[in-house]
Amino acid sequence: MPIYKANGKKDGKEKYIVRINYIADDGKPKQLTRIACGSGAAKDLELRLYDEIRIKNELPIKKMTVQELFDEYIEVKKYETRQRTIYNIRHVYNAYISPTFKNYRIDRITVRDIQQWKIAIEKKNLALATKKRAFIYFSAMINFAIRMEYLLKNPLTKIGNFKDVLTVKAKMNFYTPQEFEKFIRVAKKSAEEKEQLKNDLSEWNYYVFFNIAFYTGLRKGEIHALKWLDIEGQFLTVSRSISQSLKKTEGIETAPKNHSSVRTIQIPLPLIKIFSEHKERQKRLLNFNEDFRICSSVKDTTIQRRNELYSTTAKIKSIRIHDFRHSHASLLASSNINIQEVARRLGHSRIEMTWNTYCHLYPQEEEKAIKVLNGFTY
Repeated sequence: MPIYKANGKKDGKEKYIVRINYIADDGKPKQLTRIACGSGAAKDLELRLYDEIRIKNELPIKKMTVQELFDEYIEVKKYETRQRTIYNIRHVYNAYISPTFKNYRIDRITVRDIQQWKIAIEKKNLALATKKRAFIYFSAMINFAIRMEYLLKNPLTKIGNFKDVLTVKAKMNFYTPQEFEKFIRVAKKSAEEKEQLKNDLSEWNYYVFFNIAFYTGLRKGEIHALKWLDIEGQFLTVSRSISQSLKKTEGIETAPKNHSSVRTIQIPLPLIKIFSEHKERQKRLLNFNEDFRICSSVKDTTIQRRNELYSTTAKIKSIRIHDFRHSHASLLASSNINIQEVARRLGHSRIEMTWNTYCHLYPQEEEKAIKVLNGFTY
């Protein structure tokens, strides 16, 4: 190990031996050894020793700032990942990494710097998922620098990601079938009135959008991207997504979130009827064809306003747009539908993700378990 305890203390701190084994430029194995007091100082010393080795072997040191590294990193990522992910990386970097490290030299970031940054992030009272995402994106940047041979080690690995310290998971919000019926009845009435009074069909797009969300569990971006050519008989195919968070009028079409998100699912009869009626309405539009978006010209901000309007009018609780996806999964889970089928319909990449989210909704079988155990005799 490069770091291990030595005998004795100094100024009340444990002594540590920091030893680095390496191959010199002449091909011979060599060793660099130093003493440090305190584990934090030992980890910082280890990084400095690696820099010394780099200098001794005349390896190039890239004297660049974190901002310069980020600019280079994001330019490469543009060709490797979805634009939505690029947007997320930029957002997290600008919000949580840049304010502290923007002008830092990447070769001078110490383990202690990372620890202090984590403490500052903890004080922001952010969701655990947000903090973990910031750490993952930051670490990925530094790993990129290592691959490019700008650095030898990643100081973030010494500290580790943020931990979940006995946080209580927020209660999942969703609509029961009875609540959704009240909600969608209001949406339908609103669409009918707008068509009758103004001969305007646009309100039907919101009615159809919420029905798709409830009956299929599709993600918001997947619903935005749906075209009539994706519907064939009783089946719907998800093969694309649209993000409206990128300051574009119609959003940007991308591949779905992951490989499992590309899927074909069966459509229930109520939704088949809704699709059939909506298609007849859209055929009244100029130049209609199968390449038309099913919910055309529907904006995220307006969807949320309609969501709040419909729920208020129906006198039921208001839930997030994403919670309609939870509503779909919750209905299936509470009906004891196989968790693997729920995961497939949702397009989850791992079944564990589905189980961790919805396992509490499955019928409890404690009494059945007790009957089995009560019947065991010896």
